[in-house]
Amino acid sequence: MTIRSLVDRLALLVGPPHPTEAPAEAEPGACPSCGVSQADSSTYRHHRVCEGCAHHFSVPARERLQQLVDPGSFREINRSLVSADPLSFADRVPYRLRIFDAQRKTGLTDAVVTGIGAIGGQEAVIAVLDFEFLGGSMGCVMGEKVALAFERATRQRLPLVAVTSSGGARMQEGMLSLMQMAKTAAAAQRHHEARLPYLAVLADPTTGGVFASFASLADVIVAEPRALIGFAGPRVVEQTLGITLPPESHHAEFLLAHGFVDRVEDRRRLRDLLSRLLDLMGQRFHLTMAGRAQRYELAEEERPSAWQTVQLARHAHRPTASDYIAHLTSTFIELHGDRLCGDDPAFIAGLGEISGEAVVLVGQERTADESEGVRRPLPEGYRKAQRMMRLAAKLGLPLVTLMDTPGAYPGLEAEERGLANAIATSLALLSDLPVPVVAAVIGEGGSGGALALGVADRVLMLENAIYSVIAPEGAAAILYRDAGRAEEVASSLKITAHDCKALGVADVVVPEPEGGAHADPEGAARLLKRAILEELVALRRQPVRRLVRDRYEKFRHMGQFNSYFADAVQREVGQLQEQFQRRLAALREHLPGRAGAAPEPRA
Repeated sequence: MTIRSLVDRLALLVGPPHPTEAPAEAEPGACPSCGVSQADSSTYRHHRVCEGCAHHFSVPARERLQQLVDPGSFREINRSLVSADPLSFADRVPYRLRIFDAQRKTGLTDAVVTGIGAIGGQEAVIAVLDFEFLGGSMGCVMGEKVALAFERATRQRLPLVAVTSSGGARMQEGMLSLMQMAKTAAAAQRHHEARLPYLAVLADPTTGGVFASFASLADVIVAEPRALIGFAGPRVVEQTLGITLPPESHHAEFLLAHGFVDRVEDRRRLRDLLSRLLDLMGQRFHLTMAGRAQRYELAEEERPSAWQTVQLARHAHRPTASDYIAHLTSTFIELHGDRLCGDDPAFIAGLGEISGEAVVLVGQERTADESEGVRRPLPEGYRKAQRMMRLAAKLGLPLVTLMDTPGAYPGLEAEERGLANAIATSLALLSDLPVPVVAAVIGEGGSGGALALGVADRVLMLENAIYSVIAPEGAAAILYRDAGRAEEVASSLKITAHDCKALGVADVVVPEPEGGAHADPEGAARLLKRAILEELVALRRQPVRRLVRDRYEKFRHMGQFNSYFADAVQREVGQLQEQFQRRLAALREHLPGRAGAAPEPRA
């Protein structure tokens, strides 16, 4: 090794004279999207967002930290790690000189800043990438610092928040750079196994090895508007494959539509969103209950017929899952996507707070828009629900599901994307989910499409909801070849809330306001909220192992000789006794002898 090489390597280890000092800020120019000058814009000054068209400018790592972290709370870690030149790489400019130049321009030692800080009072380990440092590329030092950040978060039982902006792996470090994908993914997995929250923000651009490793492994993935995101950038794709990509590909909104990010969020609201997510995901406040409220039930003769109940369950103005969630929760953050192919609007899912208790909510949204018709769930909807189930298990949060669908969509595209497997996997996941599960049938619970959310510790049914193996019209078409006879079949199917409770399929019948839930949605939500909270408080007292065991036993014994059949036999015996007494009384009236006296027995 030459003296020059040795000096260069020592300089790399020491780093620039003032590596933490950011360079002087340049005067802002015009927005590249709309051309408006940003010189006098307070929105640009505080958020680096165009006040006119909301274009999101690139943000250096240290400025990003100022935007997100509570003032004075950030403590940088592993700041002394600096990039070396493991391959002695040189192209037009030696790699070591490129590093020096990037250090002078950015004031950083490498393309990531890591540390511990608070966001909205919630302490977390934070890793922020800087695209200005060699395109935010991931070399050995970035991989090491990100892995150390995950390990620190795991050791101190803290959530981790990553903000990415990267062109991918750093080619000047060859295969060693590629190995950082495995390193960071493994560190993220250990953090996941420790059941700690991980949030990722994908800024413009996020591509290559960063996107295909730790950036895609977060519990919740948020992208900034119009951020370029993809494994291979559009230019690489077009030049290597010789194709022309559609203009909307490789952007945040494209990924949201295809189920790979949870939200696209404006930078001006990002800090508040991260704060609320950290609050919900780390919450450990649990409710207590002084006593159970008494629930009234309509007398049997006052209840609507089965067919009338079907009409109430399907009423066009009956509250939907989103209506109930709005009334049930003081905070709700909707999450999107199945991380595989899409996002199904027939499912609404996310994190929420019910009377101070953090929960994961999943509901089937049949839609209140008559022009849309009734939505039927797709496979990606069930996979989104499965993501929420796993998130609930990881964070130890109760799961609340709302069932309201005539059944899953049976079309060809659903079969192609694995509908049956998606439903089966949901059933299996729920069966041993290590958290309390409360399910509520709020409208029409149709067949396996609804049951996929119904394997629960407690199953509630609103008074005018229905839960069926098949719709009455379908049953009539099969049995009588006439769907018009659905009304006479409805009562035989035993689909009302009271029928299902008698069968042991439902645990609780939740009363509705007079006239049905559509007559007073707020009142219906209040009654449902009280019922859900009562069950959650009771379930919270049970150890996890007992909870899972009891849930298994509950469904294991469904369909065996149970109290419903015992009640049926008892009713038959009672009816026979009544018939016997009536006949005996009639005989007494017609036989000779004293009026009303029984005849003398013969010897």
